[in-house]
Amino acid sequence: VGVGYNKKGLNGRTPKEELEKLNEITHKFMRHQYSCLNKSLIPELEKENIKFIDYDEMDEEQKSFADDYFESVCFPVLTPQAVDVSRPFPLLTSGQTYLIVQLAGPKKKKEDLWALIEIPKILERIVALPSEETRDYLYLEKLISKHIDQFFPGYHVKNVSEFRITRNADLDIDEDEAEDLLIEIEKSIKKRKFGSTVRLEITHDMNKKTRNQLLKWLDIGESELFVSTGPLDLRLFMKFQGRDEFDELRTPQWVPQSSPDFYKKEDLFEVIRESDKVIFHPFESFETVVDFVRQAASDPDVLAIKQTLYRVSGDSPIIDALIEAAANGKQVTVLVELKARFDEENNIEWAKKLENAGVHVIYGLPGLKIHGKMILVVRKEDDEIRRYVHLGTGNYNDVTASLYTDLGMFTVNESIASDVSMLFNKLSGYSQFDYWHKLAVAPSGLRDQFYDLIDREIENVKKGGKGHIVAKMNALIDDGIVEKLYEASQAGVKIDLIVRGMCSLIPGIEGVSDNIEVHSIVGEFLEHSRIYYFYNDGEEDLYLSSADWMQRNLNRRIEILFPVEDKKAKEKLLEILNITWGDTIKSRVLNNEGEYQRIDKRGKILLDSQDYFKRKAQEEQFKAQKDYQVNLMQSRAI
Repeated sequence: VGVGYNKKGLNGRTPKEELEKLNEITHKFMRHQYSCLNKSLIPELEKENIKFIDYDEMDEEQKSFADDYFESVCFPVLTPQAVDVSRPFPLLTSGQTYLIVQLAGPKKKKEDLWALIEIPKILERIVALPSEETRDYLYLEKLISKHIDQFFPGYHVKNVSEFRITRNADLDIDEDEAEDLLIEIEKSIKKRKFGSTVRLEITHDMNKKTRNQLLKWLDIGESELFVSTGPLDLRLFMKFQGRDEFDELRTPQWVPQSSPDFYKKEDLFEVIRESDKVIFHPFESFETVVDFVRQAASDPDVLAIKQTLYRVSGDSPIIDALIEAAANGKQVTVLVELKARFDEENNIEWAKKLENAGVHVIYGLPGLKIHGKMILVVRKEDDEIRRYVHLGTGNYNDVTASLYTDLGMFTVNESIASDVSMLFNKLSGYSQFDYWHKLAVAPSGLRDQFYDLIDREIENVKKGGKGHIVAKMNALIDDGIVEKLYEASQAGVKIDLIVRGMCSLIPGIEGVSDNIEVHSIVGEFLEHSRIYYFYNDGEEDLYLSSADWMQRNLNRRIEILFPVEDKKAKEKLLEILNITWGDTIKSRVLNNEGEYQRIDKRGKILLDSQDYFKRKAQEEQFKAQKDYQVNLMQSRAI
């Protein structure tokens, strides 16, 4: 918009019109968000005697406690910032909550004065008050506002209200001109705090004069202004729900179960040699993946470890294992994606840590993000070299692996191992190689592979056979894929889509998408796995991938699609797809007007897919425990 680009996009809107539409939708979303808070969540909390009260609603004991808390904790920490000729409007932190105070000037001056107070993140945003029959809480900003006069003795406070801003956080990096990508990204991260303001959130009690003053200082218009009817930054409830006093109200934290294939097995390499193994997180523990890298790090027969890393936790056991491997003399190569959005600083920190430990670190590729998930372990066995591979749909992050549903496969399949080895070489060196035995790799061939798989279903229907596609992913917004699915639907291919987030495809349009149905699961865990099923005239081809059906995944990232061919592993994936599709409790169905609706449960079996997978994982671990004990007793008897 700022550079005067006015060409219309595929949806018929110019960039300016697109932004106006997005702004309209975002305002509507925020209104719905606070309506949900005020009309649903707060009343439900009150039923459990959890109440958010104002200072004036407190009893004397609570007021005394709150006053003492302000004097002893808040007042020493907070710092008012005057805004005037000698003290200009400060650089505000994106996402931080502030109080803005309007003050009556001295008698000589008629104009108002202004001051800001930052609500620091080191203080609890929700203060627990002493109470007997109920559990009462006070928002910190309300407590500070009640005592605001203490910061400005001799002045009259006319208005105090809250606000927060959001800055443009895009990194502006010319990757082709950068001599050192790491240095360029470090520079860009520092610039992020100076990004232009794209949104101003204020509370509904802010008066017009204060609002206009903020808009002027921030140099934004009314369209970027969002008025809340509750506390700003609703992330504060994430921390609030974790309080100890709510243990009985929370769903018990799920403990991932051991994969039955690896239960009590000391030699993971031996297990993987038996057959391909698929693990379903978080129902089955991510610790198996960590143990795989740990065992490779300490095994004297392992010669090399290669791994891609996109997002990892702050205290990653994978990183520790890779450092140990380097210390043990292994050849360790790690492809680090420095451009993982909002994880850039974290990635830079542990990338340097790896490099200092002797690991060969490769910092991504110009113009592309390395989003594929793969580990390659090269091991000397007898007189041959064997390659062990792990490929996955999600990041090598032990924290999110307990919160997201993802799938990973271990294999020693030589064709897959050869492809993975060649892909690592392609990414770390110079190579025009683009022939793959088993993998499909973006951006060079993955789109064409999906097109070919869909076309095959179309051809099978035209020949009088059956065509069926089931695809599970995070988002479906690629125009080419959408058009191809419409074509398949019109040919008579049955298409079942499980799309957790964005979906630009509209199902149920007569003559266009009659044979397409779209479900979305929103449950305890974030649905993150990508599974692609093609009937293939009864052969039933199954693939896992790091890629969604989005332009960025197919055009601008290094992504991997890999087949699952082992019979037992395929049965496992088929069950996952069938149970997920059959969910009647947490599933929503997309209608032909682009709106999601809950499934009509009348006459249907009630099924929560994630609960089903929990129970199944527990049953399988229990069976694995029994089998282990029986085998142990038999071996002792011998």
